[in-house]
Amino acid sequence: MNTLTVEQINIISIYHMGARQSTIEDMTAALQDMDSDIQQLARRTLDRLHAMSDEEYSQLSIDPSDEQDG
Repeated sequence: MNTLTVEQINIISIYHMGARQSTIEDMTAALQDMDSDIQQLARRTLDRLHAMSDEEYSQLSIDPSDEQDG
């Protein structure tokens, strides 16, 4: 699996509900409310989520970069 960008991890963390499919559904539902730049990021991220397996998704470390200690 290719590594996700920090921006992709951050947007996943907003919609992450545990399961890959739930994250995909929630992010897709929110697309219409996003501005164009975020929408482009979300679409690229959704492409990556669709391409990965549930097992790969479960191994992701979903922590927004701005919430790290230090």
